[in-house]
Amino acid sequence: MKNPTRAELQSALFLTWSKETSADPEGWTNENPAWGQCAVTTLIVQDYFEGEILRASLEAVTGFERMRSHYWNRLETGERDFSQSQFPADIYKTIPKGEMRTREYLLSNPDTAQRYRVLKT
Repeated sequence: MKNPTRAELQSALFLTWSKETSADPEGWTNENPAWGQCAVTTLIVQDYFEGEILRASLEAVTGFERMRSHYWNRLETGERDFSQSQFPADIYKTIPKGEMRTREYLLSNPDTAQRYRVLKT
């Protein structure tokens, strides 16, 4: 995909997410394709739009014990969460402020690196 718009990239991601690209394949469903896609999605978004990656712990957020953390992008136009549909809208009231993480940090996890390669393909 050459220079997609944010909307085009969002649509492509939605169609491409799978159990294989989810951090929680057991919790992933066709009804919630964004589930567990945040880390690999932020990397893909950064490939096209640069910006920074933010991470917040979900350990204290009730109902999300299966997910330890959540990632999203800070682009030049502001923060953007391409995988936000995995959560109910009101969860953002309880997610702590994000801390910056590097691309290398995410890719240092072999599972994340493999899921990223699959999604990128």
